[in-house]
Amino acid sequence: MLDEITQPVDLCLPNGTLNPAAVGWTRTPLHRANLHPAPLGPRAATWSRTKRWEYWGIVTPTHVIALTVSSLNYAALHQVWVLDRATSTEIDQLTVVPLARTVQLPETSGVGAVRALTRDLAIAVDPDSGTTRLRAKTPRVRVDLQVDTSSESLGVVVPWSDRQFQYTVKAVALPVTGRLMIDDVEHVVGEDAWAVLDHGRGRWPYSMTWNWGAGSGVVEGVRTGLQLGGKWTDGTGSTENALMLDGRVHFIGDEVTWEYDHEEFMFPWTVTGERVDVRFLPFHERAATTNLGIVSATTSQCFGTWRGWMADDGGTRHSVDGLVGWAEHVHNRW
Repeated sequence: MLDEITQPVDLCLPNGTLNPAAVGWTRTPLHRANLHPAPLGPRAATWSRTKRWEYWGIVTPTHVIALTVSSLNYAALHQVWVLDRATSTEIDQLTVVPLARTVQLPETSGVGAVRALTRDLAIAVDPDSGTTRLRAKTPRVRVDLQVDTSSESLGVVVPWSDRQFQYTVKAVALPVTGRLMIDDVEHVVGEDAWAVLDHGRGRWPYSMTWNWGAGSGVVEGVRTGLQLGGKWTDGTGSTENALMLDGRVHFIGDEVTWEYDHEEFMFPWTVTGERVDVRFLPFHERAATTNLGIVSATTSQCFGTWRGWMADDGGTRHSVDGLVGWAEHVHNRW
């Protein structure tokens, strides 16, 4: 079983390799992602393998909003994406910036501002003692949201080797309020609206496939969050699986099995394990393909609702029926 880390720790040793003391999981962000260039061998190879990103997904009864600020070092990819749930209309503003200019990403999750600024897109993330303000602007969309980030989050280091590894923070079922403007029409965000954070810092293999599932809501009076991952953690000894109950993380150290139709992602998905038996029912698929030569990605992210149960640390089963969120299959070459 992966050990819980309770004290601040550096992700890397001075020579740039993975710090063995950083491998574990946390309830609050304690890792400093000191991913500076180091004499690992060819400097360019180390530089190009380094990935950093901040992803916020927000689901409301009427819309889904996704904000991405990312740096691959040789390029930055920033995105503001909005789905109208009633009409299934998508608005997508994606910007690629050579050499990751005009991007700001802090070393520690929740400590310091996140910024992306280009001609057609601006994203600002500002944490402040238990809350985080999210702002974004594109030609058609304006976002100004306040997220309650006082809950615990799941932090995990996934070690493929001492030179390739990933630190991730996942926070789900975060209450969010504010407003969304689309073509100068205001939509109030607040009632039954939830935010999810994916904070990532690491050095990756060139090709990787992953599954990620997230769900948020209130079930039987308990604020409940579902966090599940797969494929990319297999065989590493680490997992990113957890049940969140009223802001408390119940870490699941066992791997889970994902089953879904790779040709028709709108069919139901199932995820099972010793402490997990859930089913995901999609209502919309976001299918995206990016091909920029050396960088390519195929994403099938389905939005929908979860049903079933997950067990807490004591083995008690809790219903996840009605949680809203997503399940995704992603293959990246980057």
